[in-house]
Amino acid sequence: MEIKRGTVVCSAAGHDKGNFCTVLSLAGPYALVCDGKRRTLERPKKKKLIHLFPTRTILPEEALHSNR
Repeated sequence: MEIKRGTVVCSAAGHDKGNFCTVLSLAGPYALVCDGKRRTLERPKKKKLIHLFPTRTILPEEALHSNR
């Protein structure tokens, strides 16, 4: 499954392993992700794509402008 902006992903590695987050943008082999609580839109986390498992859920563009 392809990972793109708005995709809900599950972290497969790191201290946030098992947590769900949303992809804000892609930059080469990395994605900027946020979860709305610890990692807000103002402080996204940079994660390697190989450490993310995509889900079938893709958030609409309007939902990516709020930490809710």
